[in-house]
Amino acid sequence: MLTTMRRHAITLALFAAGTTGLSAAVYTLTKQTIAEQAAIEQKKLLDQVVPPQMYDNQFSQECYLVTAPEALGTAQPHRLYIARKQGTPVAAALESTAPDGYSGAINLIVGSDFNGNVLGARVTEHHETPGLGDKIETRISDWITHFSGKKIEADNLSPWAVKKDGGEFDQFTGATITPRAVVNATKKTALFMQNVTDNLADYPVCGAE
Repeated sequence: MLTTMRRHAITLALFAAGTTGLSAAVYTLTKQTIAEQAAIEQKKLLDQVVPPQMYDNQFSQECYLVTAPEALGTAQPHRLYIARKQGTPVAAALESTAPDGYSGAINLIVGSDFNGNVLGARVTEHHETPGLGDKIETRISDWITHFSGKKIEADNLSPWAVKKDGGEFDQFTGATITPRAVVNATKKTALFMQNVTDNLADYPVCGAE
């Protein structure tokens, strides 16, 4: 009986070692492909919030980590990408969080130049109610595309609200909390971005933290 148990133990150990080795081999073979695909998807996302014709640098590769809880919704670092034209910063994309969504935090990314012109915004993660709050997704509705081309001025923020609150953005039927949260987060993020290049030297580079 003892011999049988040992034989089973050895078999299990060999199986575990083989499985671990196979997993490691698969990871090694696919790691580069996964990284390349992630980079492609990231560029697609950035190009939705900052038009590609605006810049000539490796936009997705100039990345900094910004911590600004009041402007960006949480105390966690958010990634900032700088778009340059002939070496001069012309726009940026900044991740942000709307902490007050109906079903929890809503993560988004906002593109803007440094004069208050919002170039685009996209939600990257949320848990809002299907059929109601999920209209913040472009696959469901074009609602969030209406941020593009809007200007934000610190001395005139009243348009940056849903219509129910006196602003110019539509709310959703039966769901005002979700669009209100996204509008507010976009507003705060775009305001913060107007002076973001003044502090680039203070932000750690992505991957160097």
